[in-house]
Amino acid sequence: MATEAPPPARNGTETDRGPVPPTTEQFVEVQESEEFGELRRTYRSFAFPLTLAFIAWYLLYVLLSNYAGGFMGTKVFGNINMALVLGLGQFATTFLIAWLYSRHAANRLDPKAEAIKSRMEGDA
Repeated sequence: MATEAPPPARNGTETDRGPVPPTTEQFVEVQESEEFGELRRTYRSFAFPLTLAFIAWYLLYVLLSNYAGGFMGTKVFGNINMALVLGLGQFATTFLIAWLYSRHAANRLDPKAEAIKSRMEGDA
């Protein structure tokens, strides 16, 4: 029994087995496009500064913990000292950055990425 050849593509974007994946050339073309460059710039303009700021904030906490024991031991109220307040601030900052990134991605990155994806898939 002979095997059947795959059915011909309809309008160049779909076969009976589903959408035809983009070619390597199409991926390269999109990667070099201005629209994709704008998407990357939008991502980087948010992610890089926030990453650097958080690393600086974390290193400040570590350095204060190692070299400013008197300051970190300063009582804020009751048995709560600066070390605990700044340490909990690290957790709060982490969650704040995650929330900000989620909003940024939903409002600025996802629409641009979806437009590129739709064009790559040929609205199949």
